Amino acid sequence: MSSGRFADKVVLVTGAGSGIGRATALAFAREGADLVLCDVNEASLEEVSAATRAQGRRALARKVDVSSAAAMQSFADEVHAALSGVDVIVNNAGVAVAGGLRDTTLDDWNWVMGINVMGVVHGCHFFVPRMIERGRGGHVVNIASAAGLAGSRLLLAYATTKFAVVGFSEALREDLRRHRIGVSAICPGFIRTNINEAGRRRGRFAEPAAIERSRRLMERGASPELVAGRIMDAVEQNLGLVPVTKEAHLAYALKRVSPNLLGAIWRRLEAWQAPEL
Repeated sequence: MSSGRFADKVVLVTGAGSGIGRATALAFAREGADLVLCDVNEASLEEVSAATRAQGRRALARKVDVSSAAAMQSFADEVHAALSGVDVIVNNAGVAVAGGLRDTTLDDWNWVMGINVMGVVHGCHFFVPRMIERGRGGHVVNIASAAGLAGSRLLLAYATTKFAVVGFSEALREDLRRHRIGVSAICPGFIRTNINEAGRRRGRFAEPAAIERSRRLMERGASPELVAGRIMDAVEQNLGLVPVTKEAHLAYALKRVSPNLLGAIWRRLEAWQAPEL
């Protein structure tokens, strides 16, 4: 028997190789959970798996593209052949596209929608039914963003996907309530991850000066470990919508009480990132 807040639970984390996913996987392991992990980067995934096992926890790790229904089906089949099911699902895998409508290609849209939206849908579609069948409750965590609370032309496509994740999570929370399965939408602000480096930038946002400003902004962001802690709190307390970081709380509050002020703040941030846009 393990000890900790999540002793003897099995937690699935997508996009577990870096950033919020990595921090979340290791945080759950420290609190007694066994892990089911996936990522498209095998090297980073193996590093996280090794760190999980070093804490005395089990880790089943596979390279999986969450945007592929076939890949997620195979992954779920393998997991369910080895385990009765998972107790917590953390749909974390995500990518970013920066740019406005005219600069964002249809390929960009398909890419970001496939990972950020359908990746979350696939995680739920292939793992939640077994959770329901077991009848032991559980929890689903979907990683959204402060950009899912307040839209910005800087992140047109990305914001679209994160609004979708928030809406999906709210509806799913009601759908799964009768099965004692909670659902949380986590909305971080600026977090020190590699999402900018791994993302796509279009138009003026692809210019070196804009990239450098974005890098500096992210460097001042909060740690992924902060988000991991809020995720565990959300699971324990069955929280619905969870802003993380001051700017996310500010966006959430202003969206309700002063959307015009929020819009002005976004425009100032955009002008700082790409002054001549």
